Order: sequence, then structure tokens, then C-alpha cells
Amino acid sequence: MNILDRINETAAYLRDKVAIDKPVGIILGTGLGNLADEIENPTSIDYASIPHFPQSTVEGHDGKLIFGQLNGVEVLAMKGRFHFYEGYDMDQVVFPIRVMRRLGVQTLILSNASGGMNPDFKVGDIMILNDQINLFPTNPLIGPNIKELGPRFPDMSEPYNLNYVKALHECASDHGMKLHEGVYAGVSGPCFETPAEYKYIRTIGGDAVGMSTVPENIAAKHLGMDVAALSVITDLGIEGLVETVSHEEVQKAAQDAEPKLAAIVKSFLQKIQG
Repeated sequence: MNILDRINETAAYLRDKVAIDKPVGIILGTGLGNLADEIENPTSIDYASIPHFPQSTVEGHDGKLIFGQLNGVEVLAMKGRFHFYEGYDMDQVVFPIRVMRRLGVQTLILSNASGGMNPDFKVGDIMILNDQINLFPTNPLIGPNIKELGPRFPDMSEPYNLNYVKALHECASDHGMKLHEGVYAGVSGPCFETPAEYKYIRTIGGDAVGMSTVPENIAAKHLGMDVAALSVITDLGIEGLVETVSHEEVQKAAQDAEPKLAAIVKSFLQKIQG
């Protein structure tokens, strides 16, 4: 079965389970899954029951697709994503993005936990992504182009919708918060970065680094979607301030920042739908 057939079969299965009409897509990253608990009138479907869906193997990623309303806006949320370091190929990592587009998703909100290299950042801060650097060893668009999904050479001059960047700043200001803005570098993982790697990524223009998001964004832009993304700074890779870090500590920092992130996302949904 080719990739288009798999996408169509998965989308048909989900349409049989729930009424869907152009929802906003949301991917909830490490430690940020509790935002799903605020979705009203939810219909939750385990990844294990969805045809062709991979399974999330990372602690803090529950593996559920949730349909419902958030602040009055219809959403389709992934509670847990798939990572290249789990052993999945790029087609599997971005498969949910392609299914979302087939289900009518035009706006995609991505969230993640990341290490901050910008000296202005502190643990618990939130960064709006305005650009990205792909440091993965591959790209989800490598191979024969599937013209039904998008063009051979998609434009990446605005990977994150700049109107959305502005709107996110406004939403944060409405809540008395100030967000950072910067460039996210995506790496394969699963080990955290060495001091030399943090320095390298900062030197080439990165403000934060993580192990997700970039492939999803590339696939979304290929599909013509509008993308916004937020990153919780859960550890620091600033020269002279690199400390030992564990996945548990990353989860804890992300969970501590989650109320702020939830408030911003809910306001953002209302603003872009208003």
C-alpha cells in the first residue's frame, strides 16, 4: 500500500469515529500533554487503534489523538508525537501531519521542550519559533515527490507564519507575560548535546535546540499549512552554564510552564478564529 492510500485509509477511519470540520491541529510535546485535559467534549482515540499510526514510546507522550473544542475552537490534538530517535523513518514521523491535512487542518500549532543557548533565556521561559535549522541527518521530503501532497521544492522563506508570531506575542501580553522569539535547531538525539555542540548550534544561529518539530514543520509547509510553534526552555546550554540534565528534569520544567503555555494557546485559538 502506498503512502497516499495509507493516509486516505487512516483519515477515513477517523472520520467514521468523529465529525470533523476543519479543526486546528495541535501537537503536544514533552511534559505538555495536560493541555489535552482542557479540551471540552473530547473524543479520545489511542494511537494503537488507528490504522498505520506508529506508537509513542517516550515517557510523557501518552499516545492519544483527541478531538474536541478548546476555548470554543474545534481542535485535533496529538497527545504525544513520534521522534526520529525512536527508530521511525521520516515518513512515519510526519505521517500524522499528512493525515491532519487530509482531515481539513490548515493551521497547525506545534509545541516542544528544548534546551536554550540564548544567554537571555532561563529555565521555564517560552520561546516563539520564528525560524528553524534542520540538523537531522535526513529530510521528510527525500525520495520521489508526491505531487498530491505538495511541490518538489517547497518554499521555506517563512517556516512559521509571521502573523501568528505577532498574534502569540499579543496573547502573551494580554496575560501579562513576555515571550522570547527565536530560531529552533532540530537534531536527531536521543542524547542531550555536549558543550561543544551547544556552542556550535549557537554559533550557526540557534537560540534553542530539540529533537522534534523541524520534520513536522517541513511536512506541514510542503502541504501548504500555516504553522505556529512554542518551545518551553527546560534546560540551558549556554556557554559556561551547561549542566547535567535528565529527561525527568526536562519533563518537570515543561510541566511547571504548562499553565502559561495553555493560557497562551487558548487565547491564540480565539484570536485566529475571531
